Amino acid sequence: MSTQTEPRRASVAPARTDKPSRTLLIGLSLGYFMVLLDTTIVSVALPAISSDLHIGLSGLQWVTNGYTITFAALLLTAGWLSDRFGGRKVFLWGLALFGILSGITAASNTLGMLVALRLALGVAGALLLPASLAVITNAYTVPAERARAVGNWAAITGAALAAGPLIGGALTDSVGWRAIFLVNVPLALVSFVITAKLAPETARKQRSSLDVPGQISSVVAIASLSYALIEGPDKGWGTPAVLIGFGLTLIGAIVFLAAEKRAGDAAMLPLRMFRSRGFSTSLTVGLFANFGLSGLLFVLALYFQESRGYSSFTSGLAFLPLTLPTAFNPMFTGRLVGRIGPRRPATIGFVLMGIGALLQAPFTGDSALALTATIVGLFAFGCGVSFALPALVAGMASSVPPEFAGIGAGALNSARQVGASLGVAVLGVILGLASTNADGTRWTLIVSGTVLLIGGLIAFTGLRPRNSAS
Repeated sequence: MSTQTEPRRASVAPARTDKPSRTLLIGLSLGYFMVLLDTTIVSVALPAISSDLHIGLSGLQWVTNGYTITFAALLLTAGWLSDRFGGRKVFLWGLALFGILSGITAASNTLGMLVALRLALGVAGALLLPASLAVITNAYTVPAERARAVGNWAAITGAALAAGPLIGGALTDSVGWRAIFLVNVPLALVSFVITAKLAPETARKQRSSLDVPGQISSVVAIASLSYALIEGPDKGWGTPAVLIGFGLTLIGAIVFLAAEKRAGDAAMLPLRMFRSRGFSTSLTVGLFANFGLSGLLFVLALYFQESRGYSSFTSGLAFLPLTLPTAFNPMFTGRLVGRIGPRRPATIGFVLMGIGALLQAPFTGDSALALTATIVGLFAFGCGVSFALPALVAGMASSVPPEFAGIGAGALNSARQVGASLGVAVLGVILGLASTNADGTRWTLIVSGTVLLIGGLIAFTGLRPRNSAS
């Protein structure tokens, strides 16, 4: 066996001297838009899916959570793959998988097939997010241009949130619920063609081996907890299957912590990062933010159609007071965070979200007053989202060492997606226990509003003020 006499060097992409085409940023942003769109476009189509496939509330929770479970659990591993094999290659593979799987998902004729494909879509979506950011970082070498490119790329979050319910409602009413998945096919194709033609090869870093125990145990913990919470109301909280689900959650969490402690800085999520109060706070409140946001979208989409009799498209319109502020306000709030730091904007955001949810709770009827409360409450909630999310990104960035910046960003996105899964699961439990949809909606709004106000308190006490020492 031959011995290696020189250290192995990472593959380094050649430095770019030309300015990247704007079309490249459009192609990369389209891929990111598609991934985020899939987290919201399904919400208003749930009643149509329920009617067509004859599935109940727990089935709808799996349709929603199937995507976010794998998306959340695999984001950090996707970042490792992007570093190891190159962001361009991983992004193109993710696009191809996402487009093909979306087309197949549209043909689903059973709940099992639909959920399995949603789980697979979450895997493809996880590949796209860190890889697209890696390509941008490599293509834009001038710091100012890179900052603008990343800002435009990140602004897609608000646009996808705004577009999801509206596009989903329009497609469901005009074509049918299967069209909400078919829309991904041309988006993936356009993004693929642009990226394959214009994206530069990205540097490949020599990373430590994949943290397999950490990855497997995190998937087991997240999936088992979702299973137990979703199936508990139907199967019974004391049934063997549900108890096994909770047991596997505990075992998965313990194994994950042990694996990450043993791996040290080579871990998927190095535990020493939690010594930073800002890091721990950002993860916690990021989970709370998506708990409230995704849970509210799930519950209100059903409420608008089942209790108020709205069509899918009208339901999408009803969400505009929430989604429009998220599309436009981040441009302002991002600058605000840069001037005064993340603590106050994050706190204001969580308070607005909490008030927005609680304001609607007493008015779950179909009166003019209830409609006014919905509009005002959703608008306050949307403004809160536009304050909180940019602040959390900034809070995370300022609380981790530069060498852990990528892991920190991946951890925050993972925490948010775990929160989304828990929001749908927990609020779905509350909704299922109520005697009527309107009564269940009232209690879910109270619970989510309370959780978000607690999130505001945690943000205020845990995030660093602008002028505090590092």
